[in-house]
Amino acid sequence: MVEKTPQRLKSLQIGLKKLACSFVLLSVFLNMAEAHALSIISDEETEIFLHQTLRPVFKAAGVTFHPGQIYVVNDNELNAFVSDGNRMFVNIGTIIAADSQNELTGVLAHETGHIQGGHILRHKIRAREVQTFSLASMLVGGIAGIASGRADLSIAAILGSQSSAINSMLTYQVSEERSADEAAVNLLNKINQSPKGLAAFLDKIQQRNKMQGIAEQSYYRTHPMTDERIAFVQKAAEHSKAPDKGPQEKEFQRIKAKLFSYTNEPEQTFIKYPLSDKSVPARYAQTIAWFKQLKMDKALASVESLIKEEPNNPYFYELKGQMMLETGKIEEAEKAYRQALKLQPASSLFKLNLSQAMIENNPDDKKITEIINMLNQVLVYNNQNAYSWLLLARAYGLKEDVANSNYAAAEFSFLTGDIDTAKKQAENVLKANPSSSLRLKADDLLLRIKQIQKPEKED
Repeated sequence: MVEKTPQRLKSLQIGLKKLACSFVLLSVFLNMAEAHALSIISDEETEIFLHQTLRPVFKAAGVTFHPGQIYVVNDNELNAFVSDGNRMFVNIGTIIAADSQNELTGVLAHETGHIQGGHILRHKIRAREVQTFSLASMLVGGIAGIASGRADLSIAAILGSQSSAINSMLTYQVSEERSADEAAVNLLNKINQSPKGLAAFLDKIQQRNKMQGIAEQSYYRTHPMTDERIAFVQKAAEHSKAPDKGPQEKEFQRIKAKLFSYTNEPEQTFIKYPLSDKSVPARYAQTIAWFKQLKMDKALASVESLIKEEPNNPYFYELKGQMMLETGKIEEAEKAYRQALKLQPASSLFKLNLSQAMIENNPDDKKITEIINMLNQVLVYNNQNAYSWLLLARAYGLKEDVANSNYAAAEFSFLTGDIDTAKKQAENVLKANPSSSLRLKADDLLLRIKQIQKPEKED
C-alpha cells in the first residue's frame, strides 16, 4: 500500500500578507487552490470488484464504462468523487465504513448521478463565473483597506464583495446534491438494488460529522442538510422491493477486511477481526496482520488454510507468493504466483509478480524469454507502469540485449522523473545499432524528453 500524500492548499498570491487568512476559504470555492495530491492504491482484487459493482450503474445511467476508470484513494475519510473523463475515485475509508456492497453501490450511484447530470462541467463554468465576477472587487476592497491602515476593514470588504457570489455557488451545489440523490435512487431501482444502503451510509456521514463537531449550517455548506437527504432516500427505500444485499457480498467483505488490515496496525486488525472470528474475511485480515508482524509461521499456516477452503481464489495464492518473495523463498514464490496466474490468466498484476520472482531466481534463456513476453503484455495494457519497465530492462540485460535494455531503462527513468538519465539511456539505444522499430521508439522518447525540457529552459 502507498502512503497517503498530504493534501495541500495554496492561498491566493496577491501579496497582502495581512489578509491571507481571508483568502483560504475563497480559494476553495473559486477553484484557485493548488491541485490536491492523491495517493492512489493499486490492488487488482479491489479494482475488479469495484468495476463489477460500478459497471451496471454506469450502464443504467447510459454512461460509457472503461476498465481502469475507477481509482482507490488511500484516505480514511468517508468520500467518493468524480472527475473529467467519468473517472470515479473512492476512498478506502468509504469501503471500510460500508457495511455491505449495497451501501457502497449507493455511494457509487450517487456519484454517477453527478456524471449523468453534467455537474462536473457545470461546476467548472460556475466557478469561472464567480471568479471573474469577484476578483476585481476583492482586489479593490483589499487595497482600500491597506491604504487606510485597517486590516479588519480590508477583510470585511473582501468577504462582503464575495458573500453573494459564494452563496450563489453553494446554492448551485446544493441543487446538484439533491439531483444526484434523485438520480441514485432511480439508478438503484434500475439495477434492482434497494436505496436502503445509501440511506444507511448518509446516516453514517451525519453521525461522523456530529462526532467530529462539524456543524451543519444553512449557509457556507457544500451539501444540503443530511437530515433532508436521509429522509428522501429512506422514503424511497420504504417503497422499494429490491434486495438490500449486493450480488457479491462475500467478495465485498473479503476486500473490506483486506484493505483494513493493510492500512491499519496489526493490533487494530485483531480488535476488529478477533481470533474468535473464523470467517474467511476475518482470517484474511488476520493473515495479513501476522505477515506485517513477521510472524511467518502463523501467517503461512493461515494462508494455507484459506487456500484449502477456497482453492480457486487466485488472491490467496498471490498473498502466499508475496510472503515467500519477501522472506527470500523465491522458488515457492514463483510457484504461488504461477498458480495465481493459472487461475486468472489475463491478470497483469500476476504477470508482473511472477516476472519479478522469476528474475530473482537465476532464470535460464527459456524463462528469460517468458519474462520478456509477460512484461511486454503488461505494458501493452499499461505502458505507464514504471516497475514493469525496470524489470524489462533487467530481463533484457540478462539476455545481453543492450539496446532493448537501455530503452526499457530509459522509459523507467522518464516515468520516475529522472529526465537527464532517461535522455542518456535513450541516446545509448541509438548507439547500439537498434532495429528500425526500436530506433523509432527511442526517437519518440527523445522527442517527449525535449518537449519537457524546452519549457524549463524558457523559464
